[in-house]
Amino acid sequence: MKETHHRDKTFDKISYANKAVSGREFEACTFTNCDFSGSNFSGNDFIDCRFEGCNLSNMRIDHTGLKQVGFYNCKVMGVDFSSCQEFLFSVSFSNCILDFVSFFRRKIRKTTFDGCSIKEANFTQTDLSGSCFSDCDLSRTIFDQTILEKVDLRTASNYSIDPETNKIRKARFSLTGLPGLLEKHAIVVD
Repeated sequence: MKETHHRDKTFDKISYANKAVSGREFEACTFTNCDFSGSNFSGNDFIDCRFEGCNLSNMRIDHTGLKQVGFYNCKVMGVDFSSCQEFLFSVSFSNCILDFVSFFRRKIRKTTFDGCSIKEANFTQTDLSGSCFSDCDLSRTIFDQTILEKVDLRTASNYSIDPETNKIRKARFSLTGLPGLLEKHAIVVD
C-alpha cells in the first residue's frame, strides 16, 4: 500500500492492525476481510469504496475523507466519525457493529443503517434528516439536540429519544417504540 493513489483495487485479508497509513487516496476500492483495528488512517481519502467483513474497531480517521463509503458486515466499534472531513461526507452501514461510535455534530442526512448494533453511540447535535435505522439496536445511544426529521425508526429498538430536546418532525416510529419517546417522563406503557 505504498502507492499514494489506489483506483479500482481489491484489498483482501490484509492486516494493518495498530499501524499508521496517511496521505493515500482510495477510489472505487474494495476492502474484504481486512483488519484495521487500532490503526491510524488519518489524512486519507476514501471515495466510492466498500468495506466488507472488515474489523475497523478503534481506527483513527482524523481529517479523513469518507465520500460514498459503504460498510457491510463490519466491526466498527469506537470509531469517531466526527473527526472526519465534512466535505462530501457520505457513509452507509449494513449488518455492522457500530457500538461506541461518535457522529457528534456530523451532518449525515439520508444515511442508511440496516441491521446494525449501535449501542452507546453518540448522535449529539447530529443532522440525521431522512435517515433510516432499519432493524437496529440503539441501546443507550445518545440523541441530544439531534435533528431526526423524517427519520425512519419503525423497526429500530431500545432507543430513548426526548422529543423536547430533539427535532423529530415527521419522524416515523412504531407503536412498540413509543416507550422510547416517553422514558423521560417515567410513563409506563402497557
